[in-house]
Amino acid sequence: MNFVQIVEYETDRPEELRAVMNRRRDEAMAAGGPPPFTQLIVTQDRDKPERYLTIIEFPSYEEAMNNSNRPETDAMAKEFSSYCTRGPFYHNLDVLDRA
Repeated sequence: MNFVQIVEYETDRPEELRAVMNRRRDEAMAAGGPPPFTQLIVTQDRDKPERYLTIIEFPSYEEAMNNSNRPETDAMAKEFSSYCTRGPFYHNLDVLDRA
């Protein structure tokens, strides 16, 4: 069963935060192997522009948790948090249906 994690956060430094995310992704790709997720989407709330949601899809809950337990992921999460003015808040969702 596919699994989706939504990371909800607010920042007043979106470009810097995106640069951190891109750098971390590039480092992971350079280390070899495909990314652990199947899809990653970064969104911005039109009604509250400082609010963002990053939607990450994984093949399974187990693969998502394996990724979460990696030291690199922990380091990225700590750096990511330093750019947030609120959050991050994590929503862990099983995918039940897809149209």
